[in-house]
Amino acid sequence: MPKQLSSFLFACWIALFSFNAYSASNAEINAKTTEALQRFYQHSSAGQALVQQAKGILVFPEVYKAGIGIGGEYGEGKLLEKGKTTGYYTITAASIGFQLGAQIKSEIILFMTDEALKQFKRSDGWEAGVDGSVAVVTVGAGGEIDTSTIKDPIIGFIFSNKGLMYNLSLEGSKISRKR
Repeated sequence: MPKQLSSFLFACWIALFSFNAYSASNAEINAKTTEALQRFYQHSSAGQALVQQAKGILVFPEVYKAGIGIGGEYGEGKLLEKGKTTGYYTITAASIGFQLGAQIKSEIILFMTDEALKQFKRSDGWEAGVDGSVAVVTVGAGGEIDTSTIKDPIIGFIFSNKGLMYNLSLEGSKISRKR
């Protein structure tokens, strides 16, 4: 691997873990959340209809992910209920295995039932796949949503500026209330 590339990737990895030291202001999170929801609605009108049905919407507008063998991700977002902000949250995850690179993605988690939302809000450090199973939506050509996931109590979307992202998971991501 060229020295410049390895230096760049190492710098990305260090930067990722330094995000914990920098915490975005609530105003920054609010602005980025609005922007992320607008991008999401452009990519999926069916997703927008699901948002309108959801009891709670957890939006992480920028989740930074980087790795060189050992990887991690970090993002900040907020929970919306009936269009109002009810809390600010962080999302973190770590991984080990073959990985090289960095990316920024957006994540939206929809709580479709009152019980799923209550369980999330009662937790102190909610982990996807442990405290609640998240059905990550599969998107077909043309932006159609796999309707088998629509019946799940918690639905997740992962996307970038280029559109909805495929074959990604929220499993193992830990979500905590921002303090």
